[in-house]
Amino acid sequence: MWPIGVLMYVVALFVVGVTQYLVYRWRNPKCNGMLPPGSMGLPLVGETLQFLVRGKSIDIPPFIKTRTQKYGQIFKTSLVGRPVVVSSDPDFNYYILQQEGKLVEMWYMDSFAKLFGQSGSGKDGSSASTTSIGHIHKYLRNLILNQVGVEALRERILPDMEEKSRKALLDWSTQDSLDVKNATSSMVFDFTAKHLFGYDPEKAKDKNMSERFTYFLQGLMSFPLNIPGTAFHKCLENQKMGLKLMKDLIDERRAMPETHRGDFIDQMIDGMKAESFLSDDFVMYVMFGILFASFETISSTLTLAIMFLIEHPMVVKELEREHEEILQNREKREDKVTWNEYKSMKYTMQVVNESLRMASVAPGILRRAIQDIHINGYTIPKGWTILVVPSALQLNPDTYEDPLAFNPSRWKDIGPSTVAKNFIPFGGGTRMCAGAEFTKAFMAVFLHVLVSNYRLEKVKGGEITRSPVLGFGNGFYVKIYNKDRV
Repeated sequence: MWPIGVLMYVVALFVVGVTQYLVYRWRNPKCNGMLPPGSMGLPLVGETLQFLVRGKSIDIPPFIKTRTQKYGQIFKTSLVGRPVVVSSDPDFNYYILQQEGKLVEMWYMDSFAKLFGQSGSGKDGSSASTTSIGHIHKYLRNLILNQVGVEALRERILPDMEEKSRKALLDWSTQDSLDVKNATSSMVFDFTAKHLFGYDPEKAKDKNMSERFTYFLQGLMSFPLNIPGTAFHKCLENQKMGLKLMKDLIDERRAMPETHRGDFIDQMIDGMKAESFLSDDFVMYVMFGILFASFETISSTLTLAIMFLIEHPMVVKELEREHEEILQNREKREDKVTWNEYKSMKYTMQVVNESLRMASVAPGILRRAIQDIHINGYTIPKGWTILVVPSALQLNPDTYEDPLAFNPSRWKDIGPSTVAKNFIPFGGGTRMCAGAEFTKAFMAVFLHVLVSNYRLEKVKGGEITRSPVLGFGNGFYVKIYNKDRV
């Protein structure tokens, strides 16, 4: 019988040995080649905490910037318990976004997947077949384009956008000050939900639904821990309310088939008769995701644009000149914006593009390798997540001169090849956002109404942060004056 002290010593050695082995395996994952440089951080936690550190600037998130400077444009890390390769290489990003169903598949971190009802992978790491996923994506994309694509914008949506912008700005001009992000979020949420799903904000029981959707972004890449007090738990609580709204809208439409409008929700309900993948739960999550993506991108980018317009009066003057010319060329100044007028807004679109470039609302575009990928002598193993970072491309000083300066005129000299690889506010490849034109049109029409009728004055706030999601500190408050009453 060994003395108790010797036994304890042996057990301690064993525990230390096993711990060292596990730490070594964590920091040196298996790979049929050479992994990109980088650090896997601590076991399980990885480098998630560093990734979420808030930067008090519109610049590239600190986590990405410091590691790119240290390791290069492609590096490895671990986020939310997953091995990840982060890329700010424009050529590789462009290539990988074209490889949907070949080298990569669409992928979400666990927290995001749970929030949006995406099924996780099986025990063997497999997921739904590429063919099945491709069919579903194509089906949904066609439905969305039918509702918010170019033809829909041209035929019916532009006048409604203008009407919504006019009502919102008129209401805002009666207030002593307002938080631009909250106000634009509510405006865009109500418009999109009404147009696609028949949602009437005036009849809604919950008047803060757009604010609840804002909270979801906080859980985008958080640890998926459903524990009271965590960001993810708060997201789930608000998600339940959002999904209930979606379910109520579906039930309401089914109960009144005579009110068939041919909108998105009607098309989804009709599609259930032919498409086996369509169910009430699936439709609820799709509606949820569309609302989230549309209102967050538009409201954050509009908020940033308004902030920059206040700081750059010469840009406002150029916008006023362009839109006054549009008004003068009409038979009646009070007529609504036409498609031809929208397409003639050259400088306005430069302002929109510059705002989208600098906002870089999406913290990253995620794909998962479905086979080993070889790049620049490195190997990205099958099953690893690839994180493409739009801000690292769109704020790159090697591509954009003085990238943190708001300069809409720079877009006069930017060619299509630069745009294809270095400007991806709506993603790329076959997964490019179907609402891209909708977003740009909404911003352009809103700016048309704004600069033609109102002037802005900053009240307080305006701190910009990235965590890595774009944020506005303690808010950005402005006073809006009607030009006719000043």
